[in-house]
Amino acid sequence: MSAELKVAVVGLGYFAEFHLDAWTELKGSRLVALSDFSAERRAWANEKYGIIATDDAADVVASEPDIIDIVTPPPSHFELIEKLAVKDKIIICQKPFCLSVEQAEEAIALANERGCRIFIHENFRFQPWYRTIKTFIDDGGLGEIYQARYYLRPGDGRGPDAYLSRQPAFQKMPRLLIHETGVHFIDLFRWMSGEITNVYADIRKLNPVIAGEDCGIVIMNHENGSQSIIDGNRLSDHPTDNLRRTMGVMQIEGEKGTINLNGLGEITFRPFGSMVSKDIPISLEMDRNAFGGGCVKALCKHIIMAANGQGEFENEAHDYLAVIKASEAAYQSAEQARRVDL
Repeated sequence: MSAELKVAVVGLGYFAEFHLDAWTELKGSRLVALSDFSAERRAWANEKYGIIATDDAADVVASEPDIIDIVTPPPSHFELIEKLAVKDKIIICQKPFCLSVEQAEEAIALANERGCRIFIHENFRFQPWYRTIKTFIDDGGLGEIYQARYYLRPGDGRGPDAYLSRQPAFQKMPRLLIHETGVHFIDLFRWMSGEITNVYADIRKLNPVIAGEDCGIVIMNHENGSQSIIDGNRLSDHPTDNLRRTMGVMQIEGEKGTINLNGLGEITFRPFGSMVSKDIPISLEMDRNAFGGGCVKALCKHIIMAANGQGEFENEAHDYLAVIKASEAAYQSAEQARRVDL
């Protein structure tokens, strides 16, 4: 694969702009093709990025991209992979990946058969504060992890206009809190604490205008004996100047003390038995004003480097199946009011 990778982006909606800007700004990548069914979005992309977009995703293959970045909702994923899976290509696909575990497995098998690889655009683990926390844990700074809690409080789910200004599809999604947003933290806690052994969930809907759930708790136990909790409420907020930066706050308790992440993207560590917390400096490049501290750009950079032999790939689709299964288990748990083993 060449040092400069040619990139095609399929889907030009709200979140695609973060992808497009990343591929444009990064050294080692070059946008060569764009696609979307919306004439308005194609015109916007042409004006901003200087590329004439197609209305048929299959057309992007003719530009011979090294990377095909699918930035579309789950119902389109399998069909697009059928069209775009070509030998030796890298496909990056937005989360939530496909519509079910079975469909995701079928998409992965198809890609393998055709000789290409699928990676999931699971960008939260590339947020600089979480990369820093992971390094701190891996270096033994926390010791044995006892329990981790994340309080999702983006404050964007209130009233009849909830989500309409940015991601209107959220209103109609039959599964929202866990499938669309909580899945980020399922992946994050699995990445930090290892494989998930069982899941318990209690979810509900607070805003009557939406189809899915917007409030609830997911409890996950891990093989290493630790427990992770996602406590979500999309109607409530948290202390910050930007509710989209961290979307909430996190606390991780361990043998040696407690880590806290606040809504400013700041990390502190309080040693066990101490009343004083110390700052843990962010160890990676960070843009506090960009989405997730610049996590989309960081993920794209990771793909470029790994594709050129500079590090190992993360987020390969076959590994991500465990995250999808945990998400499905959460809904099964909520429906049956019981803990579900994986």
